[in-house]
Amino acid sequence: MGLNIEEQKAVDRFRKEVVEPSMTKLVIVDFWAEWCGPCKALTPVIEKVAADYADKGVVLAKINVDEEQFIAAQFQVKSIPTVYALFQGQPVADLTQARTQSQLSQMIDQLLGQLPIEAGAGDGAPKGPSPEEIAQFIGLGEAALAEGDAQRAAGIFSQVAEFASDNPAAPAGLIKALIAMGQTDEAGQVLASVEADPAFANDPVIAAAKSALELAQSSVDDGELANLREAASANPDDMNAQLAFAEGAFAAGARDDAADTLLSMVEKDREWNEGAAREKLLKIFEAVGLEDEWVVATRRRLSKILFG
Repeated sequence: MGLNIEEQKAVDRFRKEVVEPSMTKLVIVDFWAEWCGPCKALTPVIEKVAADYADKGVVLAKINVDEEQFIAAQFQVKSIPTVYALFQGQPVADLTQARTQSQLSQMIDQLLGQLPIEAGAGDGAPKGPSPEEIAQFIGLGEAALAEGDAQRAAGIFSQVAEFASDNPAAPAGLIKALIAMGQTDEAGQVLASVEADPAFANDPVIAAAKSALELAQSSVDDGELANLREAASANPDDMNAQLAFAEGAFAAGARDDAADTLLSMVEKDREWNEGAAREKLLKIFEAVGLEDEWVVATRRRLSKILFG
């Protein structure tokens, strides 16, 4: 009562993401913010422990205090990181002072010994994380990758691969994280092991990771990229020079330059080298993700060139 629309939405989100799971699970609520240095140090610890305890009924919920100010205020969060454990909608422990994996694990062990947490099947045998919990950890890994923290993303995806070996998003995410860390050889080894599994060989997310690896193998240093740029600018009709620059630019993270160059090539001669420029664009789209806003906008530009 008395809540405005945004506050009511915040309450509804919190109820769905935290309160409802806490009816049977132990939910670790981590209040954090992008600008918080100590949060970034604590986050890998919390994520690692939450992943380790997922099959015992522990769930992690991250609350960005900048985006969820109303919820943070209800918990009277005055500094971050602040970490609580919730069960059946109520805080049961303040975990904020647990800054190491062993400290946090010890506190969670005590709570699991005291509370009727639902962590097994009806026969008492332990069960693995639910699909929702697996999706949550995949989301954490993807968020870490988007934030540029490839090392943390690799750790998360490695953990997910251990307890959800049938989920292709885990090795695909690990491959992309390794690429971001410059470890293309290691990424290739993960890809080879995944492709050897018939269940994964033709999966779209694995195909996207493979495309990302192939594009990353065109990586050049700053000097080489400058030379490719100069050659492409000096010879606008040299399609090979244009393609070489586009490949190097994308591998270096300059995807706008790569897309502009490839689109210009398609507009100039869409059939050159059996449509190589268009094929390269499609591979980039696959690597980045077809739902990505940049991909959607660039595909629209390509369609306008192809179909007028």
